[in-house]
Amino acid sequence: MANRPALFTDRREAGRRLAELLERFRDEKPLVIALPRGGVPVGFEVAAALAAPLDILLVRKLGAPFRPEYGIGAIAEGGIRFVHERDVELMGIGERELEALVAEESAELERRQLLYRGESEALPVEGRTAILVDDGIATGGTAVAAGEALRARGAARVVLAVPVAPPGTEERLAQAFDEVVCLEQPHGFFGIGQFYVDFGQLEDAEVIALLKAAHRRCAPADNPAAGADPHPVERPVEIELTSGPRLAGDLRLPAQPAGLVVFAHGSGSSRLSPRNRQVAEALNGSGFATLLFDLLTPEEELDRANVFDIGLLAERLLAVTAWVGAEAQLGDLPIGYFGASTGAAAALRAAARLGDGVRAVVSRGGRPDLAAESLEAVVAPTLLIVGGADLQVLELNEAAARLLRCEHEVAVVPGATHLFEEPGAMERVAELAAEWFFRHLHL
Repeated sequence: MANRPALFTDRREAGRRLAELLERFRDEKPLVIALPRGGVPVGFEVAAALAAPLDILLVRKLGAPFRPEYGIGAIAEGGIRFVHERDVELMGIGERELEALVAEESAELERRQLLYRGESEALPVEGRTAILVDDGIATGGTAVAAGEALRARGAARVVLAVPVAPPGTEERLAQAFDEVVCLEQPHGFFGIGQFYVDFGQLEDAEVIALLKAAHRRCAPADNPAAGADPHPVERPVEIELTSGPRLAGDLRLPAQPAGLVVFAHGSGSSRLSPRNRQVAEALNGSGFATLLFDLLTPEEELDRANVFDIGLLAERLLAVTAWVGAEAQLGDLPIGYFGASTGAAAALRAAARLGDGVRAVVSRGGRPDLAAESLEAVVAPTLLIVGGADLQVLELNEAAARLLRCEHEVAVVPGATHLFEEPGAMERVAELAAEWFFRHLHL
C-alpha cells in the first residue's frame, strides 16, 4: 500500500478536481473557508471555480505531549475548543498539562491571525452556506472544531469538503456537518501526504499571497477586504508601433491591478465591441486592468483580406504587447489575452511566440483552427469558451483543443449561439473569463 500511486499532483490540482463536485453549491452563493496552511491552495481553486469569496479559519491541533503528531483535540478562532476526552484519559494527560498545551497553541493561533489577517476582519458567515476546505482529513478533530466555530458565528449550513480522507470519513463526520464531500477515501490510509506528488509545507508568504489574490478578485459587496476598485481610471491611448501605424486603444486601470488582459477583437469588430467591453468591465470589477485596441486602422479595414490575415493580426498583438512592457504603469503586470473570433487565433499564435510571456489565454467563440500550426507551441493555460448552439465552431474548438499541449479547457455555454446574444450568455462568458484569469494571472 505504501507504493500506491499518488492521487493528486499538488494541492491546487486537488482543489480544481474538488471544485467539480461542489459546482452544485454555486447558486447558494457560498463562502469558501480554508484551513491554513494546506487548505488555502485547495480553497483558492474552489473559490475561483465557484466565483465565491475566500476566507480562512484558524485552527490549531492539540498534539499529545511526547507525541505531537497524534491529535487529541483542537482549538479554533472564537474560543472554540474540542478535546477527545477518552484519549486524554487513556494517555494520562492531566488538566494542568492540557491547559499548558492549549495556551501554547492559542499563542500560535493569535500570531497567525495577525500575520494572515492583519487588521482585516473575518468575512461574515451569518445566514450563509460555508464550505470548509482542507487538503485532507486524518482524524477530523481540527475540522470539527472549525465547523463548531462557523456555527457559533451563525453559518446557516456548514459543508466540509476535502480531496482525500480515510474510508468511512463521510459517515463518521456526518453528525458534525450538514454535508461532507470527499473526492477519495482510499484504503491503506497512513497520512494525507502519501496521496500527493507534491505535499511540501507551505510558507506563510505563500498563504498570504493566495489570500491577497483571492481578496482582489471578489467584488466589494461580497468581500469588504477585497480592495477592488469600482471606478478604474479609463483613458484613451495611442499605441505607436516601432514599425507600422498608430493604433487607437482604451485602457482601464484599477488602483492596484492584479494583471492586465489585452483584448483581440474579431472580424468586423473593433475596440468598441459591446461584448468585449462587457467582459472588460467584469474583469475590471475583479481587479484586472484591461486594454482594448484596434488591430487595424480604418484604412486597413477597407481591405477585407486584412481582417482574416491571422499572421498580420498576431504581429499587431505582439507589437502591442511589447508596447505594454515599455509602459511604466503596465510593464510589471502579468499579461493575459482575451480573443474573440479571428482575434482568438491571433492571440493563440502570438502566445505561441511569447511562451511564458503570456500567462493565460481566453477565447470567446474563437477560431483556434486558424492558428492550428501554432497550437502545440502554446504554453499559456488556455480556455476555449463556445456557445452550445454554435455547433460548427464548437466542433472546431474541440478539434483545436486536441492539438493543445498546455493546460486547457473547453467551456460550453448552454444554448448560446455564436454572438452570445441570449439572456445571461455574456454574463457567463465574463464569469468564466474572470475565473480563468484569476487562477492564472495572480501567481
